[in-house]
Amino acid sequence: MPVLSIKNFITSCYKTMLAPLALALFTLNLSLWGGLVTITGLLKLLLPFAICQRGCSVLAHWAYRHWSLHNRQLMDLFNPIEWQLSGLTDLQSDRWYLLISNHKSWLDIPVLSQFALSRIPEPKFFLKEELKWVPFIGSASWALDMPFMKRYSQAQVAKNPALQGKDIETTKKSCEKFRHQPTTIINFVEGSRFTKAKKRQKNSPFQYLLPAKAGGIAFTLASMGSQFDAVLDVTLIYPDNPNHVLVDMLLGRLKRVVIQVELLPVDDSIIGDYFNDDVFRLKFQQWLNARWVQKDQQIAAYLGAADNPIRTELDCSSSM
Repeated sequence: MPVLSIKNFITSCYKTMLAPLALALFTLNLSLWGGLVTITGLLKLLLPFAICQRGCSVLAHWAYRHWSLHNRQLMDLFNPIEWQLSGLTDLQSDRWYLLISNHKSWLDIPVLSQFALSRIPEPKFFLKEELKWVPFIGSASWALDMPFMKRYSQAQVAKNPALQGKDIETTKKSCEKFRHQPTTIINFVEGSRFTKAKKRQKNSPFQYLLPAKAGGIAFTLASMGSQFDAVLDVTLIYPDNPNHVLVDMLLGRLKRVVIQVELLPVDDSIIGDYFNDDVFRLKFQQWLNARWVQKDQQIAAYLGAADNPIRTELDCSSSM
């Protein structure tokens, strides 16, 4: 058998075995730390005492951080990744942030969780009230102090006007703990992962993005706006993996992860009654659409200059 054929055979066998091994280790990492978070959530349910609640939250966040840390180690173990970060000026772990981002892959959540380590508080999601009662998901989310939002439809408000504004007030109460606990709330503004098929289906005017959905981020700002120190507009790019990023990572093909961050102020121009104030709604949509136009251009500029990428900061070390 020619030497080249033997080499190709060995390479093919290696790649065939790599994906199941990588998947098994990532699953084990999730099961270990996710299981610990779930246990702390159940303990919070069974032991409704302040000192127990605080202790469970500390333990849950410790597990969350270790899940993120080991995800990074596993990604680097199976992939020769170059991590490129820009715009990280003045980020602090004792501040409050709203993080908005484009959504390309299931890998985005581990990437953003890893990005947050030692830079900003661990990212959390606003969850629908109904998820609180879903086994494991509800208890784990509660253990991690993720806020549950209660939304009333326009039909419900029309039928019972007393409900107007109640959803914001209820969500504000669930966020009371964040007054003393620095927090990052994350929102994938597109509402779904970008694919070419979804781009066609939604008739997206963007080249690399789906249309931004303003309602969720406006609700978050109305609930917690006065607590946020800044909005972090994050752009995620996987320049060498345009299609199935997670699959490529499991196969050892992930080469570069690009995270570009822009720090935006939080002021009265983006805090208001999105659902009942037509003037504010239009103004907010224009603000968010302008951000999305800029983000699409940003991605296009990076990919178009792939041979000489512009970087304001470069981090290929273990500090990620």
